[in-house]
Amino acid sequence: MSNTNNDTSDIKKAAEQADDHQIEKNLNEDKKVDAPEELSKEEQTSFIDDELRTDK
Repeated sequence: MSNTNNDTSDIKKAAEQADDHQIEKNLNEDKKVDAPEELSKEEQTSFIDDELRTDK
């Protein structure tokens, strides 16, 4: 989506192209949402040492 004043036209275009059957299918699927996904090794980050944190 663009960051111009044409955002409403982007939203309108997306709404017009929406597939109501696909939306219904997505809403009816039983998706496992209670458990987090496992991260790959590249996605994992180490925790910041508590002594270095500035948000406490």
